[in-house]
Formats: sequence, structure tokens, C-alpha cells
Amino acid sequence: MPTYRDEAVILRTHKLGEADRIVTMLSRRHGKVRAVAKGVRRTSSKFGSRLEPFMVADVQLYEGRSLDIVQQAESLGSYGTDIAAHYDRFTAANAMVETADRLSDAEATPEQYLLLVGGLRALSRGEHAPRSILDSYLLRVMSLSGWAPSLDDCARCGTPGPHSVFVAQLGGLICHADAPAGSPRIADRTLALLRALIRGDWEHIDAAPHADTAAASGLVAAYAQWHLERGIRSLAHVTTTPGEGAR
Repeated sequence: MPTYRDEAVILRTHKLGEADRIVTMLSRRHGKVRAVAKGVRRTSSKFGSRLEPFMVADVQLYEGRSLDIVQQAESLGSYGTDIAAHYDRFTAANAMVETADRLSDAEATPEQYLLLVGGLRALSRGEHAPRSILDSYLLRVMSLSGWAPSLDDCARCGTPGPHSVFVAQLGGLICHADAPAGSPRIADRTLALLRALIRGDWEHIDAAPHADTAAASGLVAAYAQWHLERGIRSLAHVTTTPGEGAR
């Protein structure tokens, strides 16, 4: 049976039988992988703790017909403990891995892997507000998947901006002529924050007032969920209130 080795982020796990787990991973070179980790629920397991959500591991797998089999796992990033210790980090991380899991196999590129690893590392270290890390991840992962929001020209007709209406269902900013009746306007500061989030301009993001952060978060959530075509359940538990997860 052929084997292969790769780096992977653990997205989720499911119990299988009395001692095994099915592990869903986003790997660097092989995209999304579903594999059986045998015996990992036993206390004697050598690598069970390395195959928990939010962990990054160097894994060796047997290639199976429907599910691969984990043979070895070495820890590359132990982010789970620091993330789980803070509710706001934990909920943001859940939304990130759920989003990564929702993307199709064709979209699971090395860039997607690196973006997720960077986001989880930032969450575990408390480098920025957890909701801001999540919002930046969502905008950037949508862009990598070919769904970058239009934040300058009209998403519908291409008319150059500035525009002040953001419609998630239409792809971002919309000119006055194409805007559906009753569409709410977006404040200039909120638009500037969206641009900073997609660029990763953390000096701007960290200095933004809470009201702007909350407004941007609502638009990001609506945009991501519309283009994924189904809700991100974990987003219901994510708060925009500054919490202990940010230093």
C-alpha cells in the first residue's frame, strides 16, 4: 500500500468504533484529507493529542480507497491549548476551520493551508483581536478561492468608485444605479477597515474603533456565508466584543 507524508492542520475529528477516529485535515500539498487514526482514543496512544483540532502536524499516511490511514504524526504547531483557554479565540478558530472544511477540494491549495496556519498561530499567541483575525482570514480565503469582494469599482457593472453601498449577494460595492432599493450605505471608515483586513494591515486594524470593527464583521460574515452557499454555524458563537483573547 503506497504511503505519503505531508504537513496538515487538523480541522475536525469523529469517533469511529471504540478506539479510533476519523480525522479531517487540510494538508499543504495534498489538499483536504480524511484518514483513520487507529487507537488514538486509548490512553496509551502515542500521537492522539497531535491529531486534535487546531493542531498542525507532520503526518505519514497510507493511501486507502476511501479513507487513508494515519501511520505517524509529529507535532509542528501545538496551538490547541492556548486557543481553547480563551472563549473568543476558540470560537474564532472554530469558524476558521469550519470555513476551510467547507471549501471544495479543488480550492484546498498550499496558500489556503499557509493562511489557516498563520491565522491559528496568531490566535494562539493573542497577537490581535480574535474577531479581527477571523475577519481577515475570511476575506483573504474568499479571495484565494476566486471570490474577492469588490471594494473599489461596482461589482455589477464595473463603474469606478467611490461607492457607498455594499451588497454581499452582488459581490461587494455597488454603484447607485445598480443598488437594490433600500440597500444600506457603508461608512467610509468601515470600508477602509475592510480594505485593511484584506491586506493584513494590522496597524490600521488594531487601531479601529469597536463600532467600525463590529460593522465590518457583519459585512464579512454575510459575504462569506453567501458565497459558501450555506451558513458557517460557528459564527453564531463568535463575539465582536473585545475580550481576553487579545492582548
